[in-house]
Amino acid sequence: MFTRIAVGRAQVVRELRAAGPLMADLRAPTTARAPWLTAVLNEGVARRGAGRPVAVVVEPHTPGRPDAVAFLTVRRRGPAVLLTMLGEDVGPLPAGRPPRRLLARDERAAELLAGGICRLLGTLRGFRRLRLAGLPLGDPTARALAARLPDGLIANTRSEGTVDELDDVGEVARTRDPRELERWLPALVAREPDVRARSFLRSATRLHAAIGQVELAVLPGGDGLRAGLLTLVDGADRWPWWGWSDVGGLGSAMGAPLVGLVSPARGWP
Repeated sequence: MFTRIAVGRAQVVRELRAAGPLMADLRAPTTARAPWLTAVLNEGVARRGAGRPVAVVVEPHTPGRPDAVAFLTVRRRGPAVLLTMLGEDVGPLPAGRPPRRLLARDERAAELLAGGICRLLGTLRGFRRLRLAGLPLGDPTARALAARLPDGLIANTRSEGTVDELDDVGEVARTRDPRELERWLPALVAREPDVRARSFLRSATRLHAAIGQVELAVLPGGDGLRAGLLTLVDGADRWPWWGWSDVGGLGSAMGAPLVGLVSPARGWP
């Protein structure tokens, strides 16, 4: 196997498509799959300071389906460079589970992927900082990276997820029909105060509605919505994403641990 680095939106989009089977084999969450990350890339096109998308790819000697891949972003701020997971600053994200993945088919592929990420770091001039957040507990690539970076630090935080209890407060309408989603979407996302977040909610919802991977639950009232919730759907799995309620029905519960790897700023020649 060999490792290569793809730089720029067009190349990263190609790598997202090629990584589809690996994402499926590893049961990557919706937020670490090609449709979501494509929406992230689209959001970055119109935004200054979004950074440069990069993919570190481990594949057999015959190019084809990768055995490991990391989708990352390089951001430069003066003399400093920050390397993060692609989409780290784009949201809102669903809570309660690790949303990111350093995709690796096995331990050997994870070691090679860690080596490729270090190689990418070595190409960056100035003071660089590595920050990879939102990974699952026991991630083998994060572990291999920590072993390679003497100043690397792995830390865990506990997440909190949304619990859908809307059926307990009224007669809720649920749909995956893109036409119904489009009908209610303006009123739903109007409650999001951040302009960038509203834009991403609209684009990511429409994209996932087109492939049947988002459900909208609404509780209509006499003068509009009383509650609404978007849920990401992958087969039988349901992951509450974003919503609000004036009448209750959206609870919270302790979620899974989130792993982060940080390597402080260091100078490279």
